[in-house]
Amino acid sequence: MTTIQCRGVLFDLDGVLADSTPAVARVWAIWAKKHGFDPEETVRRAHGRPSLATIRDLLPDADHAAENASVERMEIEDIGDVVALPGASELLRALPANKWTVVTSCTRTLALVRLRAAGLPIPAQIVTSTDIIHGKPNPEPYLKGAELLRLAPADCVVIEDAPAGIRAAKAAGSRVIALRTTERDNFLREAGADWIVETCASVRVAQPSHDGQIALALSSAN
Repeated sequence: MTTIQCRGVLFDLDGVLADSTPAVARVWAIWAKKHGFDPEETVRRAHGRPSLATIRDLLPDADHAAENASVERMEIEDIGDVVALPGASELLRALPANKWTVVTSCTRTLALVRLRAAGLPIPAQIVTSTDIIHGKPNPEPYLKGAELLRLAPADCVVIEDAPAGIRAAKAAGSRVIALRTTERDNFLREAGADWIVETCASVRVAQPSHDGQIALALSSAN
């Protein structure tokens, strides 16, 4: 058992709290085929990044706002099999409400739709692609997440599943617990993950101490 001391926890959404991977793959595969791109490579490229960033990379001369609105609309409509990942709800409910938030590459509208579809608690404030200029792997999202909790990034632990998100968290100065829900261990390690576990079910909250510290106990951490 590995124990980590921190003052706050920042969660990615897709692949960490909610299993939206099938929906994301379907939407981006449709979009990729429409524009003549390889679906598998496009899905991998899009994972963990704001959709607008992927669209700008692949279609530099397109109407980016229109393309992004189309992708978002498809993602909002495709939530039939979006569910909470193992341990996610239990972990969120075990943490003090002012000690965690969500930092996602989704738009605010899509993030709220997925949180509700998965039956997960919704924090008072979240960081989405709507709130930032530079998306993951830029550190801006996690810097803003720590700011929402009124903490230094070094006092926060980030829980991520995507290499882009891991790089963003490490660049912000946070430690990272990576989940094996999306990528292989070697990609997670190369991105800078400090610990690797299966899902949020491998993370348990010990009783917060009087000075605001939280102890996270990891089972089977690598």
